[in-house]
Amino acid sequence: ILMTEFFHSCTTNDRKREIEELLNSFAGQPGSWRHCFYFLSNSRNEYVMMYSLTVFENLVNKMWVGVASEDKAELRSCLPKLLLSQHAQLPFFIRNKLCKVIVDIGRQDWPMFYQEFFSNTLQLVQSPSLAPLGLVLLKMTSEELVCPREDLSVARKEELKKLLLEQIPTVLNLLTGILETIWDKHSVTVTTPPPSPTSRDTSKPHSLPSLYLNNGPAAGLELESGTLCLLALECLAHLFSWIPLSSSITPALLASIFHFARFGCQLPVKAKHLPTSNGDSAPSNFLANGSEGQGRTGQMVGHADRARLGVMAMSCINELMCKNCVPLDFEEFLLRMFQQTFYLLQRLTNSHINTHTQFHNGGFLLLSKFTDFLRLFVSVHLRRIESNDRFPLVEFLALLFKYTFNQPTHEGYLSCLEIWSIFLDYLTTKIRSRLADRDSVLNRYKDALVLLLREVLNRIQFRLNQSQLEELDDETLDDDQQTEWQRYLRQSLEVVAKVMELLPSQTFSILFPVLQEDLDIYLGLQQFIVTTGTNRRLNITAEADCRRLHCALRDLSSLLQSVGRLAEFFTGDVFTARFTDARAIVQRLVEVTCYGSQISLYDVEMAVPSVLKPDLIDVHAQSLAALQAYSHWLAQFCSEVQRQQDQTQFVDLITSSMAATTPLINAKVPEKLLLSACHLLVSMATTVRPVFLVSLPAVQNVFNLITENQNHRLPQEAYVLVCRALSNMLLLPWPSLPEAEQQWPSRSTSHARLISTITHQYRLQPRPPNHHPNSECKVVLQQTLCVLRDLVDSISGEATKSRQICYQSLQESVQVTLALFRLYIQQPDVTDEVLSFFLALFQALRVQMGVAFTEQIIQTFLSMFTREQLAISILQEGSSGSKVVQKFLKILQVVVQEPGQTFKPMLPSILSLCMEQVYPIVAERSCPDVKTEMFELLFQILHHNWRFFFKTSVLSSVQRSGAEEHMENQAQFIAAMQAFGQSFLQPDIHIFKQNLSYLEILNTKHKLYHRKLFRSSMLFHFINVLLQVLLHKSHDLLQDDITLALYNMAAVDFPAFYSSFLPEFLSGCQGIDPHQRTTLTRNFTPERDLPSFSQGVYRLVNDLRFYRLCNGSLPPGTLKL
Repeated sequence: ILMTEFFHSCTTNDRKREIEELLNSFAGQPGSWRHCFYFLSNSRNEYVMMYSLTVFENLVNKMWVGVASEDKAELRSCLPKLLLSQHAQLPFFIRNKLCKVIVDIGRQDWPMFYQEFFSNTLQLVQSPSLAPLGLVLLKMTSEELVCPREDLSVARKEELKKLLLEQIPTVLNLLTGILETIWDKHSVTVTTPPPSPTSRDTSKPHSLPSLYLNNGPAAGLELESGTLCLLALECLAHLFSWIPLSSSITPALLASIFHFARFGCQLPVKAKHLPTSNGDSAPSNFLANGSEGQGRTGQMVGHADRARLGVMAMSCINELMCKNCVPLDFEEFLLRMFQQTFYLLQRLTNSHINTHTQFHNGGFLLLSKFTDFLRLFVSVHLRRIESNDRFPLVEFLALLFKYTFNQPTHEGYLSCLEIWSIFLDYLTTKIRSRLADRDSVLNRYKDALVLLLREVLNRIQFRLNQSQLEELDDETLDDDQQTEWQRYLRQSLEVVAKVMELLPSQTFSILFPVLQEDLDIYLGLQQFIVTTGTNRRLNITAEADCRRLHCALRDLSSLLQSVGRLAEFFTGDVFTARFTDARAIVQRLVEVTCYGSQISLYDVEMAVPSVLKPDLIDVHAQSLAALQAYSHWLAQFCSEVQRQQDQTQFVDLITSSMAATTPLINAKVPEKLLLSACHLLVSMATTVRPVFLVSLPAVQNVFNLITENQNHRLPQEAYVLVCRALSNMLLLPWPSLPEAEQQWPSRSTSHARLISTITHQYRLQPRPPNHHPNSECKVVLQQTLCVLRDLVDSISGEATKSRQICYQSLQESVQVTLALFRLYIQQPDVTDEVLSFFLALFQALRVQMGVAFTEQIIQTFLSMFTREQLAISILQEGSSGSKVVQKFLKILQVVVQEPGQTFKPMLPSILSLCMEQVYPIVAERSCPDVKTEMFELLFQILHHNWRFFFKTSVLSSVQRSGAEEHMENQAQFIAAMQAFGQSFLQPDIHIFKQNLSYLEILNTKHKLYHRKLFRSSMLFHFINVLLQVLLHKSHDLLQDDITLALYNMAAVDFPAFYSSFLPEFLSGCQGIDPHQRTTLTRNFTPERDLPSFSQGVYRLVNDLRFYRLCNGSLPPGTLKL
């Protein structure tokens, strides 16, 4: 009644809590399990049965040590009897829960007190009527004994695994027998048996189909047999996940698995789905209950359930494939296994893989298993099988090709492309390591790669696959900020690029004609433009023509992207060899961009503007992007022509490309096109850097646009890019020219004039105390600082002269910004922009700013960020206020990393801000973003200013004398270490990982753990905290990192760790007795190598948790021996 009431929809939460307390109280009473056994035996209420089993489960897993031995014996006897007598009537989830309790008892008591546990399970497996139940128990035994979910001692875990391994040959023989018996019963009798995986039929070493030519398929499979097979295969899949490759995995077993894999690949047959307990037809209930099929002989397995058998068989095969460690004598075995799987793939690709209508969820899942197999084969095993004469490599590639391009879904196709990418990477690496016979290796694969390239290019073209490609979503962005179509295209182009690396001339000769075909259509559009007055109209109106044009434009856009992706293969060492091809591409791209800009197709009226206009804009934008991709080739061309007299070709290319680009830098141009033009201009100014670029009339027009025409302002993103391009034209040194010819004086003057114009409105803003900020002033400030920050970032890694000129131009704006900072301190969105600008300045131009001004800026910030101001900002977590503090801490990180004595006088005030103002606010709060930056600052202070704390002389370091360490600022050092230690008690795993790595770096670089102060007063505290973290399992993802840190700390003084710390640590641990402490100490063997120490830590932590669990389960007053 209580259970039914608890789960009733009308029961209130308060009443549910009362019932829960009553049930928990009952479960905690001694002997309550007897009542539960009665309920389980006599009740048919599922809630009551589940509750009773939960009581048993808790008893076995958490209280077993305290259960009387006669009660344990009774439980070991009565629960299996109950299972045997009632399993057929129990709901499958109740039956499985009861099986789990019995297996849990076996995990505790087998073989010492429960000798018959495993033998009983094997007897059930051999019994015709109870085999399904035995297989359920066998699979659970594998799951629960090999990877125990509850705490067991390490010794017990090792014992269980060893005991199970001894039983594996017997278990595998039994499972082989079940599969063989069922297959023999249902397969069509044939004259010649199928070859075993190890048979040495070498008459057709390169012929895949020879494997199964005489093997008759199963005529059909009864429901009961299908259920039994599925259970056996599930068992095998789990066993294969942990047993090593050995002779126990016999040819007969593998042959049986492949029989059922093949059975799952067969074409559909008309059959009823398996019925459920209520009579409904539901394929998903194939294995609802292991004993459900009895008494229904004659009913056959349908196609969906047949596919499920195939899926499980392939899961078994893939578990074996996952094993990278293959004994030498097992390689022959693997070869035959590969051959059998490839035969199945042949059947699959020859029959119905590409027929959508015949596939359902089970079929798609089966395909995904074959794809997993191929991925594992290519990534793990191809290198060891490829050289085998009897492995038909070319036929395998043909099969993979057919399998790839017959996939019924886009996802399946992309998964296959990933396999080709892995194969191409393997091939590229192999060829690089074997330069001597490069050509012979390549010739072996050449035909396959050319075929692959052609088909991948076909698959991205709308004129060949419009209906399939239109299905791809081109609007919704995924986590990688790309649409489904963009992902599809990117993965396809990556394969094209990898083939290009191996076969450059063939790739170029295949790609360029396809591109040319679509280019001809695009370049021919001008003849269809009809002009009437000021209106221009594209005179293509027929639906079929519009559709053809749409497909051609989409394809041209994709092919332009592919041409851009291949740009890297024309630069570097191959520049001269492939110069002619690259020049042809760049000339063609310049021609296309000029054409697009001249006829401005985005401004033309057309029949279906919602479709064709975006297509035309995209083609134009992609032509600019493709040309931008060749900027590195143009830069190398620029360097080459500097050494020659004739620069005509290069000048013509740059002049034409700028003539095509600059007219698009206009607020009226569609944004996608505008941004492509801006990015191309940036690349010309930053990467190519022609001497004559700034003097071109087209570029002068852009200067005039920025400096004179403020009324028609570009969108902010485009404006920032154009300003960066113009600034870089004047700041960046021209390649291959001596310093004397760089024209720095005139370029410096021009740059100052450019910056003056950009910042004109900004510098005119009134300064405090007369200034009262309004929204317009804020907009000007934010927009201007965004541009200036970008300009500074873009030259951060450049030559000193460039940075000097940049700072000279910015000097007045920097002074204005510092003056305005006080005014906006209460407006975090503006302060964030100001500090972002100063952060860029400190990272790029701190030397040019000079010590005095840098110190003035830092002191201004320190005085403004009072504790109250910091608290206001930090406590608005995730807000712009919090970001302001993060930026400020980043600025301080840059300052403290500066070498030399320049900023050393500021260290005390920076440390004070960190430890006395920021740390108290964030210590007990989450504030992850601010904490991350604060601890980074603390680390940088310690790492780059070690001598601020430890004044060890060079001589004493070299002599390694035992002289006393001279230490300064001890209080600050201790406070910093305490802050690090405190962070290990917090739940934030990212801060924990970061700070642990900081301590390890400080130890590697500065011997932190070996310092006298740390060793004497902190070392064991840190070890204690890290061990407690492992005990509480709060940061289990970092187990390896924590163990490594523990090892490095213990390595400072191993004898003291083992003889002093370990006993002291265990004496402070609650919940264990003296004998257990002694055992734990003894089991942690005093080894000094990392693997042994790590094993010792794992054993200590595991067994300590286990002892606590055992002791907590003992009844009060139990006498401990």
